[in-house]
Amino acid sequence: MHLLVVEDEAKTRAYLAKGFREAGFTVDAAGDAAEARYVLRDTKIDLLICDVMLPGEDGWSLLRGLRQNGLQIPVLFLTAKESVNDRVTGFDAGGDDYLVKPFAFAELLARVRALLRRRGDMTALTLRAADLAIDPVRRVVTRGTDEIHLTNLEFSLLVMLVERKDEVLTRTEIAERVWDLHFDTGTNVVDVAIRRLRQKVDDPYPNKLIQTVRGVGYVLREL
Repeated sequence: MHLLVVEDEAKTRAYLAKGFREAGFTVDAAGDAAEARYVLRDTKIDLLICDVMLPGEDGWSLLRGLRQNGLQIPVLFLTAKESVNDRVTGFDAGGDDYLVKPFAFAELLARVRALLRRRGDMTALTLRAADLAIDPVRRVVTRGTDEIHLTNLEFSLLVMLVERKDEVLTRTEIAERVWDLHFDTGTNVVDVAIRRLRQKVDDPYPNKLIQTVRGVGYVLREL
């Protein structure tokens, strides 16, 4: 599942993005409404987590405009405002849930997963490639009848590869999306992570899904 976190406070934004990545989500982050619109225009997002008090245009106004333009994904507001009127404003703008700051990240994570479960038929959310299946909400990975146990990082990496199957991903792009790091060409962190993922997802099976594109990066293909 791909999340977008819209939060103007840089430390909070980084903390939330890191927490969701560790929980197995792919995450984009934005600091204001304009940046959020840019991400939503170019990226398929499954759930939006949005601070109300943003510089310039607030979160309520942002969401009203997005809903008017047909955005249907779940939206969870984060805010220091806790009055009933503020909560009503958020729901009227098209929000699906509302969490008052300060909050425990565990509660936020639980609410995000609950919103994703409420989207409807969970089978529609399952990611598939050949005989590989990923349930991103329950965090279950299977290949055929075998359940595969992955670390949080391996799960995030596999989700990214499956979501963008047949698309060649550079090492730089993988590092920035999965680790939120600017890639250092002197390190082999991506190659090591791919090798470990292959040991679990590909090595025991005749059909190898994760392919190396020499000099560029990696791609997942249904051969």
